[in-house]
Amino acid sequence: MEEIAAGGVVFHRQGCEIEVLLILDRYGRWTLPKGKQEPGETVEETALREIKEETGVRGRILSVLEKVHYIYYDRVRGKIDKSVTYYLVEAVSTDVTAQVEEIDAAKWFPLAEAAELHRTKGYDNNQSVVKEALQLLEGDES
Repeated sequence: MEEIAAGGVVFHRQGCEIEVLLILDRYGRWTLPKGKQEPGETVEETALREIKEETGVRGRILSVLEKVHYIYYDRVRGKIDKSVTYYLVEAVSTDVTAQVEEIDAAKWFPLAEAAELHRTKGYDNNQSVVKEALQLLEGDES
């Protein structure tokens, strides 16, 4: 079975500092907001909807970052071949409200702290996505 999802590296500027939004998932990992595509949605619409649903933050897509593929196993559906398209998303609202039915927390972190937290307590298959976004954002910061 195939599953399509989308999400993003969401950021905003706090004065002269850039902050990145991470979520704490049910497995205790700090990661990126994402979710499954619904019928009739574009991948971009999925990313923005899922970010808003999980965190309360509205955003606008600046660019595509990467598509990540992985396989996981579901007790009911069996083997799932999942692809997640990630975007660089600039927040147009910054008030965070975690969707407690799906995640444990959502929080803004300074750029370097977000990178380290994701590296040490995130998912390996998203590391290249975060790295690419941070390179773009650090270039924008100078």
